[in-house]
Amino acid sequence: MWELIRANKIKSLVLFIVLGFCLLLLGIFLGSYYGGQEGGMYGFFIALGIWGLMSVISYFSGDSIILMMSKAKPVTYDVHPQLFNVVEEMKIAAGLPAMPKVYIIPDPAPNAFAVGRTPEKAAIAVTAGLLSTLNRDELQGVIAHEMSHILNRDVLFMTFSGVLLGSIVILSHVFLRSLWYGGGRRSSGNKGGGQAQMILMIVAIVMAILAPIMARLLYFAISRKREYLADASAVRLTRYPEGLASALEKISNSTYDLQSANKATAGLYIANPLKQKGRKLANLSSTHPPIQERIAILRGISQGANFINYQNAYSSVKGGYGRTNIIPASKIHEKHNVALREATTDVKQKTKTKTVRDLGDLMKKVNNFVFVTCLCGMKFKIPPDFKEEKFSCPRCSRINHVPVAELATLAGISDVIGK
Repeated sequence: MWELIRANKIKSLVLFIVLGFCLLLLGIFLGSYYGGQEGGMYGFFIALGIWGLMSVISYFSGDSIILMMSKAKPVTYDVHPQLFNVVEEMKIAAGLPAMPKVYIIPDPAPNAFAVGRTPEKAAIAVTAGLLSTLNRDELQGVIAHEMSHILNRDVLFMTFSGVLLGSIVILSHVFLRSLWYGGGRRSSGNKGGGQAQMILMIVAIVMAILAPIMARLLYFAISRKREYLADASAVRLTRYPEGLASALEKISNSTYDLQSANKATAGLYIANPLKQKGRKLANLSSTHPPIQERIAILRGISQGANFINYQNAYSSVKGGYGRTNIIPASKIHEKHNVALREATTDVKQKTKTKTVRDLGDLMKKVNNFVFVTCLCGMKFKIPPDFKEEKFSCPRCSRINHVPVAELATLAGISDVIGK
């Protein structure tokens, strides 16, 4: 996959430069609006400083920022063993040098994303809703998709572009809000007269509106192709395209909104998490290809898990729009056929009741609840701020002791126990 990796690095550099140029241009016009010609130079250098600062932050801490914004919490194997097993399986299948860190977002909306600047320093985050909704084959398809983003070096690109795009959007919103609440007040540094001031104001407003739109459209166009490539790579890793197709179908049918998602981070997720009044955003403004189209492509694969079979299914579904090869030439012409596998025999679809119960239990685990089972079989979920050392079972009246040490460790105060 060296061709794909090299192409992704080049595209990432181009997008980084273009987004930076949009940021600089926006800074010049906003500076000119507030401070005339001299203000334009100040705006340029301020935007340049923001670009440099955000680039450094993106490279060294972008993944941490995105995980924090997404309210993702690091978890251990004990919280969800199946998730860790699947991540480890796909890590081995992808040949990654290190196991990605695993995070869970305590949100009922099913979704997932991957971040990190290198395959050695990457993380995969999934929502509690995803884990409670999908069976093992479907979860494997989602994890394989995210692992493919790491393998194809998409994660650095997505982390960089997400933070830089966020900077452009914030700068634009600050300016437009200042016009609204400030009544259009500006510096009189521009001596060109009222007409020149009016022209400058119009140009600044147009730039503040168009710069984020242009940056997003470029970002979205490249993001879409990466989603197709990640789907194709996921099929190769799992050899079971129906797993990912079924997972995408369940994700698209969910009625939950992902509360922690925003326009800057939407492109990271396996499916667009942003909705408007219960319906998907228009295709033009979406970071992802239409999800039904992705499902149709995956279900159109029947000859094997090779990249050429994904390309053929892609061309069949897209019709006249599918003539462009989205798969590198070296992978299109590979001769070794990778056979598809059958569904896992012990996989069962979850009932609605079990899905709701599993979601509640997982949300409590992620939020540091401790589970205690009485000898009579009744289960209790102890919150981390529970103060009592023991409690009585309402069913059998037995006295159950609270695992204080475990609660304290989960709450981050394990040092108190040693005192």
